[in-house]
Amino acid sequence: MSVDVITFGCRLNTYESEVIRREAGEAGLENAIVFNSCAVTAEAVRQARQAIRRARRENPTARIVVTGCAAQTEPELFAEMDEVDLVLGNSGKLNAATWKGLADFGIERDQKILVDDIMSLKETAAHLVDGLEGRARAFVQVQNGCDHRCTFCIIPYGRGPSRSVPMGAVVTEIRRLVENGYGEVVLTGVDLTSYGHDLPGTPALGDLVAKILALVPELSRLRLSSIDSIEADPSLVRALAEEERLMPHLHLSLQAGDDMILKRMKRRHLRDDAIRFCEEIRARRPDVVFGADLIAGFPTETEAMFQNTLDLVAACGLTYLHVFPFSPRPGTPAAKMPQVERAIAKERAARLRGAGAAAYARHLAGEIGSRRQVLIERDGLGRTEQFTETALEGAAPGDIVPVRIVGHTRRHLVAEAA
Repeated sequence: MSVDVITFGCRLNTYESEVIRREAGEAGLENAIVFNSCAVTAEAVRQARQAIRRARRENPTARIVVTGCAAQTEPELFAEMDEVDLVLGNSGKLNAATWKGLADFGIERDQKILVDDIMSLKETAAHLVDGLEGRARAFVQVQNGCDHRCTFCIIPYGRGPSRSVPMGAVVTEIRRLVENGYGEVVLTGVDLTSYGHDLPGTPALGDLVAKILALVPELSRLRLSSIDSIEADPSLVRALAEEERLMPHLHLSLQAGDDMILKRMKRRHLRDDAIRFCEEIRARRPDVVFGADLIAGFPTETEAMFQNTLDLVAACGLTYLHVFPFSPRPGTPAAKMPQVERAIAKERAARLRGAGAAAYARHLAGEIGSRRQVLIERDGLGRTEQFTETALEGAAPGDIVPVRIVGHTRRHLVAEAA
């Protein structure tokens, strides 16, 4: 084993893990396991710690490095683990010099914590990668960090201020990925719709999308990761309406459907804003499908407030739900608010997931008879333009195949070549 990278959390972490694998490998680091952690919930941190202990039992001689958002926000928690050799902050994990130093001098250090002040970062560099190991689509980081301070969220303290990758560097990387055979690219970031405010001329995310599609005509499919609908700029809305290569699938950072809870979360939208956005996009792009992040059991949430969030699934026409029972993160304002009992939060989360499962089942049934383009990922499974998992026999990973939807299994669509 040279360098094994284990990833938790978001698509941005997935992309960054590929950079870590490359930089650490090229630096000559050997017999090492790197955990790229997530801090979004206490459960994510617990899972990372559990995986570290298991890795040490299975690899007693390996050197273990912990990095990522949890390492940045709670470095002492990981440094106290006997299994961990080094805790590395987010600002250093993508730096070639960091890994070169570890390879040259080892990671047995008197000080186990190597974490800088991430709030002092002012820019994000492009990191050219040839692809992502074992994946048919490629992720490209175009933005990092967040300037907002939602009361439940620890991520700004793990990622630092919002900063954008210049458009030219993004286009260069995507062109390189397309030349390496990738037909679909996903733009990723912590607060993707804040893209460009720190760049000369303050381009918006929609401007970046238009530039990519114009300058890389060979790119078959461009997809966005999670966006904040209230920040969607007019050029992005126009691109969704006019550009077939921009996929009709948007994952929205909604979090709740009750105005009082949204205000206590310090979100920048209200319930009607979310509904109006979904209606406008659907009118312009009728084949669009929406997903959303939703939190159940936020502090002070009553049953009536929760019902407003539950009803939002139908009001916005959501199909894919990422549901989280509220998890208090130390150092956030929400952790000091009156808490909802954990059992109640979990029960509400279960009801939200049930509503999401029903919405997804309706989506699957409604797709029967339609014609789609499926990007094959693995073992006869791929994704439509709307990101719906689809089974298709006889196609190779990376192929984009025109299909007709003939059925579903309740988990995914079943297709035949058109």
